[in-house]
Amino acid sequence: MLDDIIKAYNEAVFETDRDAAFAVVDRALAQGMTAEDIVFRVVIPAGEEMMSQITKDPDANLAQHFMTAQIAAAVTEKMLEKFQRPPEIIGRVVIGTAHGDLHSLGKRIVTGCLKALMVDVVDLGVNVPAERFVEAAIAHDAQVIAISSMMVHTAMCEECCPKVRKILQAQGLEQRVKIVVGGAPYRFDPELYRIVGADGWAADGVSAGKVIVDLIRQVKTS
Repeated sequence: MLDDIIKAYNEAVFETDRDAAFAVVDRALAQGMTAEDIVFRVVIPAGEEMMSQITKDPDANLAQHFMTAQIAAAVTEKMLEKFQRPPEIIGRVVIGTAHGDLHSLGKRIVTGCLKALMVDVVDLGVNVPAERFVEAAIAHDAQVIAISSMMVHTAMCEECCPKVRKILQAQGLEQRVKIVVGGAPYRFDPELYRIVGADGWAADGVSAGKVIVDLIRQVKTS
């Protein structure tokens, strides 16, 4: 049964067919599959498989990235209501686009992937000042600040990630809050994240989830 469900769900996701994906999930529940298994053995692996197929040309597939993440997030949220016990939230992330940057699609992709990975997300929206990132991270006890930039000048701007780093340093929060960045400029230059003062970077939604989960665990075990 599991193999059939995985195959049908993967086909629905590949076609970005939300209704078909939910129909597969409903059938799995009717056949006795648990909500936990649907999330951890179907939804998350499907997202990873989809991203591995389309990251070769991510800019040409942003819509597919987005729909995959949104389907995963929607199915996960529905399944969470049916978990036998409340799921353990891995950690919390404050996410937004850099100051001066109004592009939101990449951020929304990452948010969908994170929700499917049991990471609580505080979305600050677009054009977020450095101070607000840090204030929100403190207020929500977040382990990671995630900053999305679609343009080189917003990635490198001193008022963006570099300023977030300076504020964390000044407040002695570098061990408590980590910074991850993403977006087109970082794919063009994989070392750019070091230049702007981030702790990690990601090329796509699924790898962003893995990087962020690793940073959350790093903070919690430090």
